[in-house]
Amino acid sequence: MLLITRGAARHPVRVRNGGGIVSAMTDRLNPGDPAPEFTLPTDTGGSISLADLRGRKVILYAYPAAMTPGCTKQACDFRDSLASLQAAGYEVIGISPDKPEKLAKFRDRDAITFPLAADTDKAVLTAYGAYGEKQMYGRTVTGVIRSTFVIDEDGKIERALYNVKATGHVAKLRRDLGLD
Repeated sequence: MLLITRGAARHPVRVRNGGGIVSAMTDRLNPGDPAPEFTLPTDTGGSISLADLRGRKVILYAYPAAMTPGCTKQACDFRDSLASLQAAGYEVIGISPDKPEKLAKFRDRDAITFPLAADTDKAVLTAYGAYGEKQMYGRTVTGVIRSTFVIDEDGKIERALYNVKATGHVAKLRRDLGLD
């Protein structure tokens, strides 16, 4: 059994490990926790690293799958708010288990103007507590837990929001950050 120890709240998840599925517990992040470091491929064929963004505020949001209705709505909401978020000093990054090629199609189809990171092995999503068991249509399933993380200039978690709604979440986040 894999046990990631970080923070206080543990939630069971199942992650793929070498072709099999391993039961695991992941911790949810809390304000003040260090944000897990990552370097991931992006929709543009490059890569993005949290370390490269040190000194800037980052909004990292985890979504289940590119080009699905809810994820498209959420991405377009971030796209439409990007200028004001950047004016307030925030960089926005979307992260999903999709391959970079699918993310590129998503970017092109919906004119997404911020980086989309590919976490195909779900290691980063798991480290952030954004992959695991969740309720979907009354059933318990394993997958990406729609989440948003606000990371400060020093790489610490400022806000960790789990099980957010695709619709209306960006507007609520803007209000919570004092941008509206």
